[in-house]
Amino acid sequence: MAEEASSAPAPAPAGGKMTMVAGVDESDHSFYALQWALQHFFQPAQPQQYRLVVVTAKPSAASAVGLAGPGAADVLPFVEADLKRTALRVIDKARDLCAAAQVADTEFEALEGDARNVLCDAVERHHAEMLVVGSHGYGAIKRAVLGSVSDYCAHHAHCTVMIVKKPKPKH
Repeated sequence: MAEEASSAPAPAPAGGKMTMVAGVDESDHSFYALQWALQHFFQPAQPQQYRLVVVTAKPSAASAVGLAGPGAADVLPFVEADLKRTALRVIDKARDLCAAAQVADTEFEALEGDARNVLCDAVERHHAEMLVVGSHGYGAIKRAVLGSVSDYCAHHAHCTVMIVKKPKPKH
């Protein structure tokens, strides 16, 4: 069943702050985007206009392994433990960045699923006005093969989507 986007603004959360969701993974690109958002929207001496929800997606162990061959089921607990450790490291790093930027009104979520769906669902669940994601800067072919989380979110999230690109090193 398809849902239609409402043109009515989302209700303001308690305290009147708008909500910003920031998607992070273990890439430098996503942490650059989070740092950029912290620097531009959460300046320490200014009152915070946004409540920040930092979200990371943890793929399921079954999707990571693919369950293709004999013995794959024996590997699942190890893969699951590794995926959980990775998600916790990502959240810990995001928590440290937010603390260093003195951002008080934050929430952190590590949710299982495909990053595209996890982020769009978080936007809906938190009634977010903005979603911030990084960009790996894939070309058209890689983007077509691998899929682009930022591209998907730009087309499917029901809020403003800010795609932050990490500057390329100058030669």
